Amino acid sequence: MKQSQPFTFSPGVIGYPVIFVLAIWIVFWFEIRFGFDFNNFGVRPGKVEGLRGVIFSPFIHSGIKHLFNNTIPLFVLSMALFYFYRKISWQVLFLGLLSSGLLTWLIGREANHIGASGIIYVLASFLFFKGVFSRHYRLIALSLIVVFLYGGMLWYVTPIDPEISWEGHLSGLISGFFLSLIYRKNIAKPPKYEWEKPEYREEEDDFMKHFDENGNFIEDPEPEELKYTYHYKCSNQEKEGDRDF
Repeated sequence: MKQSQPFTFSPGVIGYPVIFVLAIWIVFWFEIRFGFDFNNFGVRPGKVEGLRGVIFSPFIHSGIKHLFNNTIPLFVLSMALFYFYRKISWQVLFLGLLSSGLLTWLIGREANHIGASGIIYVLASFLFFKGVFSRHYRLIALSLIVVFLYGGMLWYVTPIDPEISWEGHLSGLISGFFLSLIYRKNIAKPPKYEWEKPEYREEEDDFMKHFDENGNFIEDPEPEELKYTYHYKCSNQEKEGDRDF
């Protein structure tokens, strides 16, 4: 029997995350190759020009280690977003980018906050809390995987390292949580079989005809009684009649 599939694979599941990763690597290569420094385009709290970092900061990184540390989780988490939440994926990314950046601008220290870690925390937080709220077994499993892989990131929402923008991490965590509340009703429905649908009619299902009223399987259902009509002629060829068998 056919069943609806709430999770389907499409080229964008891998394609879009690859584009995101390539974009930040290209920006970093451009800085190294031509000697530019885009750090001033990060989020700068308390300054109006620092608001441009809300859009630009995820593409700017301080070094190869910073870039490499953000590449893998960004790819994995964004791929999970596009696979499990395809219909709302772009909304989550756009709103997460804006809300985490603006919140960083409000609560951050006076410094240039750069890197894709803010959006990574948005994705990790959203995927975890959304899975918990959904009560769908696949999404709950995804929440557990996120905790297993990236649960250690929780330490970095506190000021344990002065060189790390914990404000950006905290902003991403808070933004992801509130996005999971906003989209709480957008939950993938569990697979539904044909016999669970309201328009299903058991008497029209050829498969169900193989079961009797007690649920026993019948290999070859008995065919309907056939009625044959034979025509014959009397030996004297004067009378014709019909006889049913």
